[in-house]
Formats: sequence, C-alpha cells, structure tokens
Amino acid sequence: MKTLYTWGAILAITLASVVGDVLLSCAMKQVGDVQALWKELGILVIIRRTLANLNFLLGITAMALAFFSLLFALSWGDVSLVGPAAASLTFIGNAFAAKFFLHEKVDRRRWIAAVLVAGGVALLAG
Repeated sequence: MKTLYTWGAILAITLASVVGDVLLSCAMKQVGDVQALWKELGILVIIRRTLANLNFLLGITAMALAFFSLLFALSWGDVSLVGPAAASLTFIGNAFAAKFFLHEKVDRRRWIAAVLVAGGVALLAG
C-alpha cells in the first residue's frame, strides 16, 4: 500500500509541476521581455505585471501543490526513487505540454531523450 501512495504522490508531483511550468511560461510570455522592460520601465513594473497576472498566480499555486506532494512522497518512499522518478516524469510531461499546449517546436533529439528517460523510470519502478 505504501508503494501505491508513493507512486500516487509522484504522479501528483509530476502533474502539478507540468501544469505549473506551463502556466508560468504563459504568464512570462504575457509579461514580456523582462530585460527590455527592466531597462525601459524598471524592476517595479516587472514585479507589478507579474504579480497581477492570473496565470502566474495559478502557476505558483500548482508549484506549491507539487512541493507539498513531494513532502508526502518523501514520507512514504525513498528519496532515491521519488527524486529521480518525479524529475524524469516531469521532463517527459514538459516535452508533451510544450508541444501540445504551448505549440513549441520539440525536436527529435528531445523526443529521443524523453523515451530514454521513460526507460529509466521503468527501471526505477521495477
């Protein structure tokens, strides 16, 4: 039963991290080029625009959920499993999210890396 809880928490970490990464990416694209804004308008404008962005706030919430899921996972499982599995599955999830939700170009090399990472997760699970 403990193993089921551990993998459930790893899944929660992965989903919350991917959602958080996508939302934060959307938010920062809406805010604009931080370097140009800093030079033109100053850091306070960047902070105000960022904190007023709903995607940013939702992304931070999702990342907090991922963090607390990590705490639960570590209370049930070994860090040698939880850390690599969560990071690897997040890498794979981010590749899919970048392609299908953010419409980014994910090249063949990244897909191959995702497949190899998935193989590593399968070895961890076994």
